[in-house]
Amino acid sequence: CQVDLSTLSKEQTHKLELPLEEGEGFLVLLVTLTASAAVTISDLSVNLLEDPKEREEILKRYSPMMMFQNIKDVGFLQVKVIRAEALMAADVTGKDSDPFCVVELNNDRLLTHTVYKNLNPEWNKIFTFNIKDIHSVLEVTVYDEDRDRSADFLGKVAIPLLSV
Repeated sequence: CQVDLSTLSKEQTHKLELPLEEGEGFLVLLVTLTASAAVTISDLSVNLLEDPKEREEILKRYSPMMMFQNIKDVGFLQVKVIRAEALMAADVTGKDSDPFCVVELNNDRLLTHTVYKNLNPEWNKIFTFNIKDIHSVLEVTVYDEDRDRSADFLGKVAIPLLSV
């Protein structure tokens, strides 16, 4: 099923019952659109941590003096998704893939753009997440985009934040 988020009002929980397109039954969702300034995507050429003002703000926010101000705000994670190499060919032709990358941390899920007909895609993106639980696991998955059906899985890596 598909949901057009542009029809939903912000900061309000919507209960949606959506019929499944392939098969029988309904999917029941509770959807709330809310702004999250902490989760961002930017190009590699625009690295906010290199801005001295931004760096100073972050250092202040996570200083030992501020430790107990917001106990759920553990820190932030910046992930640079640069490229993939030697991906499996998953297109019908058997020669190429149309890869895109999904980066997930808890309930935050961000995607790169798709690089068409390429087994060595370059995305050059920076993903920034708020960390609320140091025991979370960062998941990076690469898929092949298929216009006709769901995306094909090309590979995945799971990185526990405690190992970073």
